[in-house]
Amino acid sequence: MSDPNPVILVIEDEVQMRRFLRASLTSNGYQVVETDTAEAGLAQAAARNPELILLDLGLPDQDGLAVTQRLREWTKTPIIVISARGREEDKIQALDAGADDYLTKPFGVGELLARMRVALRNAARGELGSSQFSVGELKIDLIRRQVLVSEKEVHLTPIEYKLLATLVKHAGRVITHRQLLREVWGPNSSDQTQYLRVYMGQLRHKLEQNPSRPQFLTTEPGVGYRLKTPE
Repeated sequence: MSDPNPVILVIEDEVQMRRFLRASLTSNGYQVVETDTAEAGLAQAAARNPELILLDLGLPDQDGLAVTQRLREWTKTPIIVISARGREEDKIQALDAGADDYLTKPFGVGELLARMRVALRNAARGELGSSQFSVGELKIDLIRRQVLVSEKEVHLTPIEYKLLATLVKHAGRVITHRQLLREVWGPNSSDQTQYLRVYMGQLRHKLEQNPSRPQFLTTEPGVGYRLKTPE
């Protein structure tokens, strides 16, 4: 992280949760800006230009999904939703609205900090426009359109490569089934989840040492997939 003390905007109306987040984040070197309403959060996002936003969905003046959509109209700042809503559909809606990740309350400090590190690293990587990605034995060169596993080139079909490149673009984030289908197959294919399952299975057989227990291409049950990044 370029800033030694990144600014984290917390939009959360629950006092105890704000206290927990403030203590956890400041003790780990982050600056914390707190708001308890959607409108105040949007104003602070514009005024403070934070490195990351932690957003509750159940705000008193506006739903967090609408806040996410409004933020995405003008900023790419990473958004991690923190919510007591744990249904798959809630997660899908938040991610489709533009959130980078989703944590269901209650959660531990370690998991929160790990998700934040991934989101901040991905944001920095996006600014640099890196054309190369690697995690473990998997290496992907987007300019050469080359994929290596243990230094051996893996040949992918055009659809397999496009699916993998899309996951690389969003590496570390959960990408919903609908998002992947729209980006890889087009806007009229958002319900064709069988395509996604077939091609994800093919990718895992080509890239994973044990396709039934994937290390890189992980599943968020009922929600989508995530390409892991190095911790």
